[in-house]
Amino acid sequence: MKVPFKAGNILIPKNVDMHKWSVVACDQYTSEPKYWEEVENIVGDAPSTLKITLPEIYLERENVSERIQKINDEMDNLLNTNFFKTLSNSLVYLERTCSDGKVRKGIVGMVDLEDYSYEKGSQTLIRATEGTVLERIPPRVRVRENAKLELPHVMLLIDDEKKEIIEGLTDKVSSEDLVYDFDLMQNGGHIKGYKIPDNLTDAVFAGLEKLADKDNFEAKYNVKDKGILLFAMGDGNHSLATAKACYENLKKEIGEKALSSKSRYALVELVNLHSDALEFEAINRVIFNTDKDKLLNSLKEYYTINKEGNGQEFRVVTDNIDEAWYIENPKSNIAVGSIQMFLDDYLKDNVGKIDYIHGEDVTKSLASKDNNVGFIFDAMAKEDLFKTVILDGALPRKTFSMGHANDKRYYLEARKIK
Repeated sequence: MKVPFKAGNILIPKNVDMHKWSVVACDQYTSEPKYWEEVENIVGDAPSTLKITLPEIYLERENVSERIQKINDEMDNLLNTNFFKTLSNSLVYLERTCSDGKVRKGIVGMVDLEDYSYEKGSQTLIRATEGTVLERIPPRVRVRENAKLELPHVMLLIDDEKKEIIEGLTDKVSSEDLVYDFDLMQNGGHIKGYKIPDNLTDAVFAGLEKLADKDNFEAKYNVKDKGILLFAMGDGNHSLATAKACYENLKKEIGEKALSSKSRYALVELVNLHSDALEFEAINRVIFNTDKDKLLNSLKEYYTINKEGNGQEFRVVTDNIDEAWYIENPKSNIAVGSIQMFLDDYLKDNVGKIDYIHGEDVTKSLASKDNNVGFIFDAMAKEDLFKTVILDGALPRKTFSMGHANDKRYYLEARKIK
């Protein structure tokens, strides 16, 4: 099977302070303006991805149109001043040393958006792992639709338990292939990137083709008559969905000519699900300013709940409760999904504001205040991800997180999309 991943013309800046150039993905620190102020101070007047991306903390501001125009103008400026060097028809192998010292390895290349869908029940080779919030796409389309460059923070996962495809490059690239090597700002760790020599790329594609082989796929997951899932979304779901939306809009505008356009592809990083540096963390829920008794009584009407250990486990925390509850008749394959379904229905008609919280201690602290209710979950086993998506489709939104904010992907490589 032809895999929807290929080499691309990857742009890397020449002769710049890479520490100032590279900033964390726009969807991080969305409630922490101080973080982004610190980034602005670090960057100063230097060339930076900060100036050609839009941190989502600013997405709802009144001056967003002005910001987008500035981004497009800066992209034009960089392209017109021979700012980038082009790695033609290339893949980049990278090693990211995270804040805990573990090294996450990846490959940057292009995916074919013809083989991607974020629709629920999709059987495409590239799929969302969590529910896509459709109303989040149009504001992001405004940022991308007239941009001449894309800078990826999308991480797609492959299920390579033998650790051959990506990890197999570690001892084969050399210092001659090095294209960047520097410390990332704001406790982002260190990153090193190598242009993958042509003689090694065939093995990468052969490995991906093996993962996409129908017989291998069905034997591995013990399934029949299911669409092959080759790439599962790790991070940047709404970013890739935005690229898809822009491409579909172009198809409506120019028809089949879009099939040969740059917009058909999106730059991404492939990461192995089985990387030791990749940890799944639970995302808990806190409902603020609600009628806690009504909410919990409604939950007991929605599901059959017990405290004896029968069913899906979750923890309930309020100012006077901190105990494990169990759902006997769940509506999802995992507890966080079952609770999210209840909360979506309940909050349509009742008071309360939901937020998604990382860390058990923070969740307990917030949930123990008056009129708040917290739900705490175990992290899903990352080994269950592919099979769950194959069988159940996309998981409920905010089911899991891959690591801490400062370990998320930083903008670095670019590609022309117009």
